[in-house]
Parts: sequence; structure tokens; C-alpha cells
Amino acid sequence: MRTSDKFHDECGVVAIYAHPEAEKLAYLGLHALQHRGQESAGIVSSNGMALNAHRAMGLVADIFTEEVLAKLHGTLAIGHTRYSTAGDSTLLNAQPIMVQSNKGATALAHNGNLVNAQEIRGRLERQGSIFQTNSDTEVIVHLIALSREQTLPEAIADALRRVEGAFSLVLMSTDRVFAARDPRGFRPLAMGRIPAAPGEKRDTIVFASETCAFDLIGASFERDVKPGELVIVGPEGVSSHFYAPAAEQSSCIFEHVYFSRPDSMVFGRAVQESREGLGRQLAREASIDADVVVPVPDSGVTAAIGYAAESGIPLRFGLIRNHYVGRTFIEPRQTVRDFGVKLKLNPVRSLLEGKRVVLIDDSIVRGTTSRKIVRMIRSAGAKEVHMRISCPPTISPCFYGVDTPSKKELIAANRSVEEIRDFIGADSLAYLSLDGLRDACGDGEKTTYCTACYTGHYPTSWVDVEEIQPVAVVKR
Repeated sequence: MRTSDKFHDECGVVAIYAHPEAEKLAYLGLHALQHRGQESAGIVSSNGMALNAHRAMGLVADIFTEEVLAKLHGTLAIGHTRYSTAGDSTLLNAQPIMVQSNKGATALAHNGNLVNAQEIRGRLERQGSIFQTNSDTEVIVHLIALSREQTLPEAIADALRRVEGAFSLVLMSTDRVFAARDPRGFRPLAMGRIPAAPGEKRDTIVFASETCAFDLIGASFERDVKPGELVIVGPEGVSSHFYAPAAEQSSCIFEHVYFSRPDSMVFGRAVQESREGLGRQLAREASIDADVVVPVPDSGVTAAIGYAAESGIPLRFGLIRNHYVGRTFIEPRQTVRDFGVKLKLNPVRSLLEGKRVVLIDDSIVRGTTSRKIVRMIRSAGAKEVHMRISCPPTISPCFYGVDTPSKKELIAANRSVEEIRDFIGADSLAYLSLDGLRDACGDGEKTTYCTACYTGHYPTSWVDVEEIQPVAVVKR
């Protein structure tokens, strides 16, 4: 989990088809995707006759005990781990969502954000639909149930043609698993395979938001689900259908800057390669004489490795992160300055005292956390603190599934770099250039990226940043 003024991605999804312990593989996959959401998690499984579900608030390992998984035993499963970018952080909004209609029992898990969800929801409610959650995902469920198409695959395709925005979905019926991405390919979704064990009839097909989930369950990465594609896995095998033509690609570049784990392949590219490249490019663009390079853990670590390698300045872990900070804590009656940050990070005085420090992080959002970290490093005896950010200034909110604040809360939308430097108390501050970001992430090689949060130019016509603020958009 990140410190309080940082971005969050909203969730991770996983799907398993044809495995005797599908629910356990889904659990392990969600465990590998825990970084994508820590508020709630859920698994829906099928034994071939009925769907069984368990959803709860909290972390994956705490929710899915052996007793819970035993009740979910099946050969098909989908799972979801959630961070609420909108909609209440309550069990009501936990996923996967299940529905019973004339298409049969269906469950769905969603990563992304539908920018036209409110408009569709209002229309459906006027027509008599009753919504149980305030999540945009439920809009898709209603569209599938109300579709005039006769078969479930056709109804899914029909529903997806009606929504606009970012979505990577996994769905399931009692005997099939489905996976789909929006036509612009905003969010990642990978497909993998586990070879059939001796005595088993078929390979296990798996899907996940990131390939790091495949490593844990012993699956090999085959390919990404393509933008505009609906993959169907059933008794007949694997089939691919394009419910809509692929649009101009707008994959989220922040997946490479921060969201995804460095050990994942995302959008056809190793995240570790991109992130180290960000640090190297940052060192080329914004070098400074210093004694140590210090990452803000964990978000700045990989970029700091690249910066140190390019600059020749030694890397030192001068901030130690406490990985066991829970949701609640007891604050001392006599308020400790910067208590929340100190719970998560602590400086190593012996590495910082008397040193000129290059502090590496991936972003500055409101600036309040960066200010506290700079102050913490100075209090540990650092002689100078030079902040370096491995992406451009964030000047616009995201409408495609990233929980960014409104424009008035984004410090870079309202202050110059020098004013931000003064606010956070650093001796110098520099951001990576937009061209440097694109080059480091291989823009144009296997995909092109959405950089709207850095430019204010949005890929879809639904978004008008001056009129619509993120809080007014129903999000994941």
C-alpha cells in the first residue's frame, strides 16, 4: 500500500478454467495481485452445476482460509481484489458480481472504469432496473441480462458495445470462462496455460491482470487478450471473437510507471525494463552532484536502480518501509509530527547523515507526503535533499480507472515546479520529460500509451475535464 497522497489502481482480476482445484489457483493468483487492491476480495467458483461465491473485506490471505476454500471447490473460478476508486468501501461493492437471468447464472469481475456508466444507469433505472451497488461494474451485468441476444456470448458482446471507457473483464457461467478488453486496451489482461497433468484430459487456461500471477500458479504466458477481443473458453476449447474493432491504442502508461509489479510483463513489455529505463533517462535529463541515491520504497525502488546505474552515484536504502502497517492504529495522545508517514517509513540515519541525497519517487500528487518524507530525511541529518520524479508532472485527473484527485487537488496543475519544490522543502526538484517517459516505456513498439494525466488530452470523447470531476464519475 502506498502513502496517503498517492495514486491507487482499483483492482486485479484472475480466471481459471478446467483445474481440479480452480478455487485454490484463483486464491493464489489474487495473492500475487494483492498490490492492485487491498480493500476487499472475492472468488466465484463452479462445480459444473452451480456458482458458489465468497466475498469479504480485507486482504486475500485473511479472507480465504482453508475452510472457506473448501466450500468453493470447483473446476472453474474467477477472482477479484479491489481498491475502491469510487463507490463505498463496503462489502456490497465487493466483486465478483453475480446475476441470474434468462442467460443463466453469470459472475463478472472488472478492472477499469466506465465513463458513461452514470448515463446508462440512469436510463436503466428509469426503465425499472434495480441496482444493488453503486459500482459501475453492475451496469455491465444489467446490460447482459437485458440483452435481446439469445446466447450468453452474444449478450456479453452486445453489452460491451454499449459501454465506453476502460475495462478488462473476466466472466464465468457454470461451464465457461470469458475474458475481454476494451477496444482501446487501457488496462492489461494476460492469458496463460498450465499443461494437463498425467491423467487429466485438458490444459488449464488462465487469465490475470498481470503475468506475476502466472508465476505463482505454474502457468506459462501465452499472449495478451487483444483490445476489442472476447475470448471464450469452454468444453469446445478456446475461441476468439472481436465484439468491436480495435480503436487507437491508449494503454495506461502508469502501469509501467507504478501499478504493475516489476516481475510482470504488461502490454508486451517487461515492467522491470521500463522502470529501470525511467530511472536511467531521469539521470540523463536531471543529473545532480550527490553522495547517495535513495528510493522512496516501494514505489521508487526500480527507477532508483536505473538512476544510480546511469549516474554512478551509489544506491542506498536510506528509508526502510514497515510492511505490516494495518488499516487502523492507535496514535499517541501527544501528537507526533508526520505520524502517518513515520508508521510506514523510517530513515536510516547512518546512511543519510551529512550526505547529499537524491530522493527518487514515481510521482507527486498532492505533495503532502513528499513534503513529510523530505522533512524526515533532513531530520536524519542529510545535508541536501534533491527530489527526482520518474514521470512528468501530473496535471489532470484520470477517468479510466486510476484514483487521482480532482484537478484542484493536483499540486502540479496549480503550481510551477519551483513552487512545488518550495512546498516540499527540497533543495532541487526535477521530473522526467514526457518524451523521456515514452521512450523508456517503448511507446509505439508494441502499444501506444494514454498519457492524459500528464497532458490533459483524453482518448475518449466522453471526458471533459473542465465539466466532469472524478468524484462525479461512477468508478471501480
